[in-house]
Amino acid sequence: MSLYKAETRRLVKRRFTKLFVLCGLLVLAAVAAGVFLSNQRVGPETVARAKAEAQRNYQESVQETNRIVQECQAAQGTADAGNFPPNCEISAPQQSDFDPEWYMPATFDFRDKFPEMVTTFAAVLALVAYIVGASFVGAEWSSGGMMNLLLWRPRRLQVLGTKLLVLLTSAAALTAVLGVLWTVGFYLIAQARGSTESMTGGAWQSIGLMEVRGLVLVLLAGALGFGLASLGRHTAMALGVAIGVIVVLQFGLLTVLSLANVKFPELYLAPFWIFAWLNKEYVAQDYTSCDVSPLGGCQPETLTITWQLAGGAMAALFLLVVGGAIWTMRRRDIT
Repeated sequence: MSLYKAETRRLVKRRFTKLFVLCGLLVLAAVAAGVFLSNQRVGPETVARAKAEAQRNYQESVQETNRIVQECQAAQGTADAGNFPPNCEISAPQQSDFDPEWYMPATFDFRDKFPEMVTTFAAVLALVAYIVGASFVGAEWSSGGMMNLLLWRPRRLQVLGTKLLVLLTSAAALTAVLGVLWTVGFYLIAQARGSTESMTGGAWQSIGLMEVRGLVLVLLAGALGFGLASLGRHTAMALGVAIGVIVVLQFGLLTVLSLANVKFPELYLAPFWIFAWLNKEYVAQDYTSCDVSPLGGCQPETLTITWQLAGGAMAALFLLVVGGAIWTMRRRDIT
């Protein structure tokens, strides 16, 4: 049996792999069920009811405003006049203030809302890939299995590279299959509980490219978990780094940066880079340096994180962690 087939069998047969993949599937199923149950298809009757409710609320607001104006006029010259604006200048409500869209039930428009589901899908599978990747190699180191394997195949880099290749190809295959099912499932949800009328060729292309970027994110997460566990020669190494990054470097760093009034603190936080990668860009705003616009209001200074910039940072992180794991595999003692 070849090394690749042996490692593939080892990965697929592990109970830990099956458990976390199952947990990921349950989370995704819960999300899909929640979206299905919390949305409904909007028909002509629903639109008519929303328009009627908006009109009714508008009329009630007009009547309430008229009543307040009458009370204000009656209170002029009395002690109660101070409870009302001077000269009873009370703005009347406008019909445009009561948009029928606000009275519509939640509906799942595939073009508008499915990108959020792609982000959720990528985040869940990235977490699964990270933990499975860390356990896949970490358990080998902590149990002594890596040392025994190298006695059979005494080529360190080939063994580590094959393990990583098996992990990435398996994660890619799983993500691709689930991605197709995820897209088809939500398309059917949109047909039953929303709308798919706005889908065009360009919209499908945009969604497809976003799903490809989600796939890259999943593979990166798996490689990082694998690399960190290999560096520390234990699964706990990767899990500890993840906890440290989330708790210390994200929440703690955000607090420190906010207290220090640092411009664009999002640049130091991983979620915003991930958002930029999946959604093509993220625009950070600095409200502490507002420029006065001729049209009025605050025009904060902005900085855009593009998907190309986020992709470069991800590539650098991949090379740093995986390259470090390869270097230590070659240089350090196995025992």
